[in-house]
Amino acid sequence: MEVRIRLQKAGKSASKRYNYRIVAISRASARQGRNLETLGYYDPAKKPAALSIKEDKLQTWIDKGAQMTDTVKSLVKKNKKAAVK
Repeated sequence: MEVRIRLQKAGKSASKRYNYRIVAISRASARQGRNLETLGYYDPAKKPAALSIKEDKLQTWIDKGAQMTDTVKSLVKKNKKAAVK
């Protein structure tokens, strides 16, 4: 089973103000499919955008061979840069 770490839509669709969960999910699953584990969240509607990632769980999935999508890679990079400041 190939595992991806990607964004999963959550929130209100009526107002089109989505927020996202960062999840570990099987590559074959649909975007809204059942995830293996929730690793954090991202809310771009807030100013500044809210981002929370459980680094220990993320690293565990990467060690198991999970691949991050490009979007999640950029969010993790921003999160690490913000933690250094």
